Amino acid sequence: MKTVPLCVALVCVAAASPALAGDGQAPAMRWRIADGGKRIVWDVAHDVRLPHGDRFEMSGLRASLIFSYDVAGDRSLALGRKVVWPAYRVQPNNTHGSFAYKFSEKKVPRLTVDGKPCGEIADAISFDGVWRAESRSADGSLRIVRAVFPSIDKAASFEWIEVENAGAEPRKVGFTKDFTDYALGCTGRYEVRAQAFPSGVRTLAPGEKGAWTLRLSARRVNEPDGPADGAAELAARVKRVEQLTAPLVLETGIPEIDTAFHFAKIRAGESIFATRTGIVHSPGGGSYYAASWCNDQVEYANPWFSFTGDAMALEASMNAYRHYVPFMGPRYEPIPSSVIAEGLDYWNGKGDRGDAAMFAYGATRFVLATGRRDWAEELLPAIRWSLEYCRRQLNEAGVVKSNCDELELRLPAGDANLCTSSLYYDALRHAAMLEKEIGSTKAAADDAARAAKMAEAIERHFGCDMHGFHTYRYYEGCEVLRSWIGIPLCMGIYNRAVGTTDALFSPRLWTGMGMLCAEGDKRGVTWDRSVLYAFRGVFAAGLGNGIMEKFLEYSRSRLLGEHVPYPVEAWPEGGKRHLSAESALYCRIVTEGIFGIEPTGFGTFKVNARLPKGVKRMSLKNIRAFGRVFDVVVDSDGTRIIER
Repeated sequence: MKTVPLCVALVCVAAASPALAGDGQAPAMRWRIADGGKRIVWDVAHDVRLPHGDRFEMSGLRASLIFSYDVAGDRSLALGRKVVWPAYRVQPNNTHGSFAYKFSEKKVPRLTVDGKPCGEIADAISFDGVWRAESRSADGSLRIVRAVFPSIDKAASFEWIEVENAGAEPRKVGFTKDFTDYALGCTGRYEVRAQAFPSGVRTLAPGEKGAWTLRLSARRVNEPDGPADGAAELAARVKRVEQLTAPLVLETGIPEIDTAFHFAKIRAGESIFATRTGIVHSPGGGSYYAASWCNDQVEYANPWFSFTGDAMALEASMNAYRHYVPFMGPRYEPIPSSVIAEGLDYWNGKGDRGDAAMFAYGATRFVLATGRRDWAEELLPAIRWSLEYCRRQLNEAGVVKSNCDELELRLPAGDANLCTSSLYYDALRHAAMLEKEIGSTKAAADDAARAAKMAEAIERHFGCDMHGFHTYRYYEGCEVLRSWIGIPLCMGIYNRAVGTTDALFSPRLWTGMGMLCAEGDKRGVTWDRSVLYAFRGVFAAGLGNGIMEKFLEYSRSRLLGEHVPYPVEAWPEGGKRHLSAESALYCRIVTEGIFGIEPTGFGTFKVNARLPKGVKRMSLKNIRAFGRVFDVVVDSDGTRIIER
């Protein structure tokens, strides 16, 4: 076994700040952490800040559920359900061509008691990968526990509903009639059904319990209608959540961060869908399914999956890279921004976003961290093509030209932006490591030399002093601070780290609930992906102590605040959808930022871990990367790697 080089930098462990110490000065959160960080709970019965409602997404291979819940001032509970079936396509069969159906309460069988609809008064709501509500009937005679989740492998969303007669008289319990609707799709006519099982009415004696399954499903009309076993489906969902959260267990002693990381693993890993061209990871959000993007999947999520060892996530990652290989022609024209419609079409509506740089960056880190030589050899021609494409796009200043960046002209990016050139720089660094492993010493030397020149070009062209901050301009002529200026720190470029950190978390960009995309933007536009990159880069640069309270503030608000339990995409666009890859970026703050784990070969890596402020000991357990399973433990004595 190859040795594992360690590059450990330790800092003095400072006393915990008031926010870290939990003395009550932090803003009150609506939710609390339970079960050792595996569950969050909203104590509805004791919450005076009503009404309140929220929405979030849960995904399985063939269905994704966008679920909303609203609690009125009298604690009455109302539920909303929108189900998306990625492999059932509709016209136009484009990026947004997944069949979706919004189930109003009138379209879902409702609980009845003695022949009348039974309203539910919420007492507590919790989430651990399954949404659960504990409620009761208005007269208090029935106790109701409802568990909501998507099937892990069927084209359906399920609810497992348990009812207990807590009164003194027998009660007749059942559901209103089933609902059926039809829609025309690309491959047939789709039947949508909302059904309760078992049908009919059951009499519950005092103290007796009953259980029902509620299924929201779709199928082609010529397909068989499968079974509806809510208990089995719930057990399968729980097992899948355990699979997603078992790798990379974080222990810092800061519950909000440990738990936010635990939950981010769920959202990052669950958003994988079955398509005609294999399973693919997709963002979700009601719009983005059965497709892969050069940023969300190739750049953001796949390098995270290389640390998890999850078979589905790794297969989906490879399928994403394979999507783009057929587009890499001999004329070196841009690859698409996304491959859509189950891998059978593409989208390139904004031109070159720096997609080749995204591909080379994500692919080099992915194959090195997985330790899979066969995958590296398969993707190496595509990596080389992407690097050559970027080389051909260098301008007179030596930085990479592109039509826009990852925000697709939502904000100005010039004709050469900091993000694309930084991705290209990191891709060259790791391509050099990959070429060395493959045995191509000349190619390795060439890539390393180009990386050094690119670092110089980035400093020369983008480096600037702005508002007194020794930082970067985002593009030539940009006169305002931008949230993406933190990206060089994620790539190991630290010569402007202090000034960039100060700029990112100054009042010019940091809002307390996120980070403005551009200084002075009166619309308040924020995209979590840029602040997630910023956190990761600042921790990697060894400056995490200065932003620890802000990282805790961010983690707490996303996990326990008003819109939970994951990082979000953007505001106001999309209304803070819980897209999947943002959760993967949160996870990478831990692996690559706080613990500073970076691949250097198929079986080697370096660790540059630093104890955050207020943390005396931290560990990241059950890491499944580099062809091994291991833990990283950090305390005042140093960093230890423990093989499992």
